[in-house]
Amino acid sequence: MLKTVFIPLNESKINKSYKIFRIKIGNNITLRRMLDLGIVSGSEIKAIHKSPMGNLTAYFIKGTVIAIRDSDAKNILVYKAP
Repeated sequence: MLKTVFIPLNESKINKSYKIFRIKIGNNITLRRMLDLGIVSGSEIKAIHKSPMGNLTAYFIKGTVIAIRDSDAKNILVYKAP
């Protein structure tokens, strides 16, 4: 039996697709911003570029590219997309 492994989004590999499982952000303003950007459970997301300083990563989601701070991405749980 295969077990689904959940990881924080900030630990995702570049050019690998993941599905969003849960968002664990307690701040309502940040949570609302994430939801408005299409970061919702079940959405597919792919890390495409990490900034030179390593604190921002560009993600491709729902036809657009957005940058998310690692401090926010660590609160988004994902699993490998089939």
